[in-house]
Amino acid sequence: MKAELFPAGSGSPRDLQIDVMAQGDLPAVLRIEGVSFSTSWPANAFSNEIRDNKLAHYFVGRLDGEIVAYGGIWVILEDSHITTIAVHPDFRGRRLGEVMLLKLLGEAIAQGASWITLEVRESNDVAQKLYRKYGFTTVSTRRGYYSDNGENALVMWAGNLKGELYGARLRVLRATLDTDPSPRSG
Repeated sequence: MKAELFPAGSGSPRDLQIDVMAQGDLPAVLRIEGVSFSTSWPANAFSNEIRDNKLAHYFVGRLDGEIVAYGGIWVILEDSHITTIAVHPDFRGRRLGEVMLLKLLGEAIAQGASWITLEVRESNDVAQKLYRKYGFTTVSTRRGYYSDNGENALVMWAGNLKGELYGARLRVLRATLDTDPSPRSG
């Protein structure tokens, strides 16, 4: 008999409920932001994004009603940009970040994007591995991008999001995520 590492109801990827981010979600989002990043976005930045930026699409992920993850993208014509993605440290290693990434990719495609980009810290190997799994490749380096310590950012892109090959990749990865209970990056 095989026991699941994260049985239903215990915080598995299958349990993450993703909703559109609302103003009332900001206190929980800011708590996660504060424990996830050394330089945090202020509340008004998130507020402006979800209230005023028509190109922005932000989401929160809930387990048992508690916000444990969030992410956002901008979609500008055929290009999209992941602006932020985070999982509360207490919930990392359960593939919740991967579920949020899938949501962001799906939203980019639904909004008509063919390409998606992001910046990631040069030292963040876990995130880079996840992004490569989803077809992102490093195209350049932004020297001294992060103001807290001057660390470089890798600029990663994935393309042909609307193509059949990328669609097949997402279907396989989503199916694996739904059936494989082992923890991964994210």
